Amino acid sequence: MNLLSVSLKIFSIVAHGAPKADGGALPPLQLSMGAVNNPEQVAVVLKIVAMLTILSLAPSLLIMMTSFVRIVIVLSFLRQAIGTQVLPPNQLIIGLALFLTSFIMAPVWKGIHQEALVPYLDNKITQSDALAYTEGAIRKFMFKQTRDKDLGLFVKLSNLQMPTKRADVPTYLLIPAFMISELKTAFLIGFMIYIPFLVLDMVVASVLMAMGMMMLPPVVISLPFKLILFVLVDGWQLIIGSLVKSFG
Repeated sequence: MNLLSVSLKIFSIVAHGAPKADGGALPPLQLSMGAVNNPEQVAVVLKIVAMLTILSLAPSLLIMMTSFVRIVIVLSFLRQAIGTQVLPPNQLIIGLALFLTSFIMAPVWKGIHQEALVPYLDNKITQSDALAYTEGAIRKFMFKQTRDKDLGLFVKLSNLQMPTKRADVPTYLLIPAFMISELKTAFLIGFMIYIPFLVLDMVVASVLMAMGMMMLPPVVISLPFKLILFVLVDGWQLIIGSLVKSFG
């Protein structure tokens, strides 16, 4: 039996059903293509395509429109400041950032669920109203974390007339302004994290130089002191608490 005959046999089984031991047959599978005369059918197909596109972009939306950016950058700065190259591992940092993002964004998502999703599923509001409330809730969160200077930059780059109120700012301008503000805030927090560990590195380097041990890398000696200092001051509670409070 050659490859062509095998392919035809498989196609026949899929199309007409394989016979069972009792003589029955599987339900037939039919695929058809034809012209569409009803515009509503086209609209449904377009909605499905749009939904699949949104699902494929869901990770990017999670990064761009939530607190994930600030959290993951601060945690990465913390790991570099301590001096541990692979601890905590990237998977742990990403996982912690995701759970903290869920915790911070919980009030927003809860409001969307109660005011948009549930009424829409109960046929109390239309799909447009549900999407409008969802967009408004996310925009409200982003506006709280976005600096006016960053927002004005993208309004100026787009050559649009300066809006009189924030509600007139398009979402495609708000998202990059929000991300720039998050990056700036994350770098400021990272700078504050670096200071105590940098001071400790300088003290250890000065002591080693005074002892004539210039060939010994200061990082080797300072790393245990960094770890014990971070544990004694309960560093994880301070960092996580400060991160959550920074979102107001």
